[in-house]
Amino acid sequence: MSGTLARLGVSGPDADQIREFLSRLEGDEIETVRFVFSDQHGILRGKALMASAAESACRNGVTAPSSILLKDSSHRTVFPVWDGDAGFGPGVMTGAGDVLMVPDLSTYRRLPWSPHSAWVLCDLVQSNGATIPFAPRTVLRDALDRLHGRGMEMICGLEVEFHVFRPTDPDLTHEGGGMPASPPATAPLTHGYQLLSETSFSMIEDLLDDLRRAAQSMGLPVRSTEVELGPSQFEFTFDPAPAAIHADNMVLFRALTKEVCARRGLLASFMCRPVAPNAAASGWHLHQSLVERDSGRNLFTPEGDNPTATASGWIAGLLDHAAECCLITTPTVNGYKRYQPHQLAPDRIQWGRDNKGAMLRALFQPGDPASRIENRVPEPAATPHYVIAAQILAGLSGLDRGLEPPAPVDRPYDTEAPALPADLGAALAAFEGGTLFRDHPLQSYLATLKRAEWRRYLSALSEWENREYLSLF
Repeated sequence: MSGTLARLGVSGPDADQIREFLSRLEGDEIETVRFVFSDQHGILRGKALMASAAESACRNGVTAPSSILLKDSSHRTVFPVWDGDAGFGPGVMTGAGDVLMVPDLSTYRRLPWSPHSAWVLCDLVQSNGATIPFAPRTVLRDALDRLHGRGMEMICGLEVEFHVFRPTDPDLTHEGGGMPASPPATAPLTHGYQLLSETSFSMIEDLLDDLRRAAQSMGLPVRSTEVELGPSQFEFTFDPAPAAIHADNMVLFRALTKEVCARRGLLASFMCRPVAPNAAASGWHLHQSLVERDSGRNLFTPEGDNPTATASGWIAGLLDHAAECCLITTPTVNGYKRYQPHQLAPDRIQWGRDNKGAMLRALFQPGDPASRIENRVPEPAATPHYVIAAQILAGLSGLDRGLEPPAPVDRPYDTEAPALPADLGAALAAFEGGTLFRDHPLQSYLATLKRAEWRRYLSALSEWENREYLSLF
């Protein structure tokens, strides 16, 4: 192999993979290849290259400004990139220099809503070939290596809630284009509350069919499409798959949903709790189990009424690290406004048997190969690779330390269990004071990003302040 990646010693596509890829591009009549990566917020970013440049991309990688990885959710760069040290060592990721996108050709997908184009997911390395330890796919890969070293594989199932609105005023003005831009004014496509209403489903079926077909054509294992609780709120669920595959799938599903809806003149949003009258909060319920890599045996399937030793240790680890993981599972200011009692969302750190008010919902049955734990904490805006990596590391911590969980709860909103962090600031403090990522570069990296977001929120003036104080004082 020749090219930049080989010279740097970076593991990229081999010659046979490149030949097969180029043949597929020709057969599918692809004109542009969108080489993309999941950024720190779980947003797809990348470059669209002509098909004629695809071979060079495979051999040399695709450059992207390193500062993309140093931006908060408003797209502000929050690290000192113009200093000699941006926080990662002298000369590392400074000057807005480039990083390299390394194509993972196994992720090739033709886009059904843009059939002349295709997606290829990429890994990220520094321009000298060195690892970027906080890149999302890298963080998950490292966590999986630890799990695989124990002879185990993590299997995940996804339940993803989201909203689709009709913009009534997109505010495409110069004044609206700030950092961040002004949100559009919107209206719902359906009224609520109509959980699983067949009539509501029929009203919106053509849109949900478009989303389903797009996801299925790209290999995403859709299991169901559903009308969720609130107005214009929907849910897709996905069959179980290995953790790395579903982390990619979650990123791709969010992107394809937004793109398919945008081509219909609609706005899809995975924001947890939209600021709209009567809107319901959305969650991302992450189902997880462990299987033996050699046999495929589910290590969470009990023989009797009690959880297996593996399931018990895993639950205990997830509970023990829940507060510090909230910065990852619930990374937005908005997400903490979902933690309300009696709203099918958790507000405390506890587990229960088939109880949708508990943080962890245990679904164990003797002899059931689908026995699993459902973590109901994450919001749909979370970065999937970080979330799943945190679950693995927390669960392994419980196993390694021989932790035992407390008794399961029946009344999750009426217990003395510790509360989940009340806001992003409390989550930030728990994350920085936690042990799970203490020796990992992700801890200082994410803390810097989220501290900038939290400070902007605290300094922003709100209508609440005007109503509270303007006339009174």
